[in-house]
Amino acid sequence: MKHISITSMASVSALGSDFEEIWQRYTDGEHYLRVKDFEHFSAWVAALPAADLQRIEALAQSDAKYKDLDKTVLYALYVARKAMRNAGWNAGDDFGVNMGSSRGATALFEKYHREYLATNTSSTLSSPTTTLGNISSWLAHDLQTKGPEISHSITCSTGLHSLLNGVAWLRSGMSSKFMIGASEASLTGFTVAQMQALKVYARNSDRYPCKAFDMDKSRNTMVLGEGASVWCLEAGETSNALAVIEGVGYATEVLKHNISISANADCFQRSMKMALGSLPVTAVDAIVMHAPGTLKGDSSEINAIQKIFGKHCPFLTTNKWKLGHTFATSGLLSMELAVMMLQQQQVISVPFAAEQQPVKELNRVLVNAVGFGGNAVSVLLRKK
Repeated sequence: MKHISITSMASVSALGSDFEEIWQRYTDGEHYLRVKDFEHFSAWVAALPAADLQRIEALAQSDAKYKDLDKTVLYALYVARKAMRNAGWNAGDDFGVNMGSSRGATALFEKYHREYLATNTSSTLSSPTTTLGNISSWLAHDLQTKGPEISHSITCSTGLHSLLNGVAWLRSGMSSKFMIGASEASLTGFTVAQMQALKVYARNSDRYPCKAFDMDKSRNTMVLGEGASVWCLEAGETSNALAVIEGVGYATEVLKHNISISANADCFQRSMKMALGSLPVTAVDAIVMHAPGTLKGDSSEINAIQKIFGKHCPFLTTNKWKLGHTFATSGLLSMELAVMMLQQQQVISVPFAAEQQPVKELNRVLVNAVGFGGNAVSVLLRKK
């Protein structure tokens, strides 16, 4: 495929929003999960740092039109401005926007629904502020782009599906620049309770609440996080590229039930093969896995990797033990870790995972994401 350059990336998560700080937190061996009190229970979550929340609140108060927007939109605006500035793009440029979210305007939707149940009426802004297209349309408004606006939701692989769309537009020649991303602000009691109802949520009080990539765990340990990630993509290999998208892959598998995935993650096997293309498996130096911290999710992905790579298994890692599972944003935060590892030439180990052989040089990193519905995406990144 025609190679695509990543010319900018910006994010906000439990690790913060400053790249130096984020990398430092990746290397410190600690997690950034905490217990949050909801109305009727407490649970582990990965929330944004207070300093970032203050800056996001200031953004919301900076414009009368922004104060009624959901956090998903505000998180996206917060990082999109930074991504655009770092890429050297300008207001009025002809670039497209594709933002996704698994849950959308979670807090606002719940607020307006409670209001309706109590009063049998709904606020004027309840519909326009809770539509899924809210994020992309407000980004396009704020950044004054003249390109297309796309919104979508494909569960936990939504962020990497945004990238697939951006790559498709760039490869087609219909656009030379595309902004892609995802945003999730779903740390509400109702959302956490939904995950608990699926019996996948962390219940332990160990040093590491989320045991993603711990193949010896005896129970599910997923922890929900929040955050946004925005990327600027350009056709070809540019001089200011942070890394190059060398291959993409995608696949869906037949479901046995709503959240099923096959024992050997057939969807991952097909998406990884597609992303590799004609490259040998030995070309991949590391994989940032989806690895949500659940028994079935972690083991099926490992099985798929073993099926594809055999004895040439790359270095494996994940970041969900550190910043939680951010639904739509998770794949892009994994990709951010991959780009950082390529730039720093350093892998990030999971402290409780089995020890692996060190990597002498990082040239290519594969990133995986999958969501409810068995929809997998794999992205192959190459060092500039």
